[in-house]
Amino acid sequence: MNARDDIKILLLKNHMTMTQLASKMAVLLNKKMSQSNLSHKLTKESLRYDELSAICEILGYDLEYKKRT
Repeated sequence: MNARDDIKILLLKNHMTMTQLASKMAVLLNKKMSQSNLSHKLTKESLRYDELSAICEILGYDLEYKKRT
């Protein structure tokens, strides 16, 4: 599984479309973000940290670094 698949699952769980997510990201990041742009970034695995952080914020999740045991 990759980030694109994970995000699609989270979108389904939150009853949100990729278009809605891209629109909310554009507002949060104060930059242009379309559904096709977001989809391309996910497919090419070129999502930046601030973009992933915005996705988590919008969907209500936290990014967490956890030490493996």
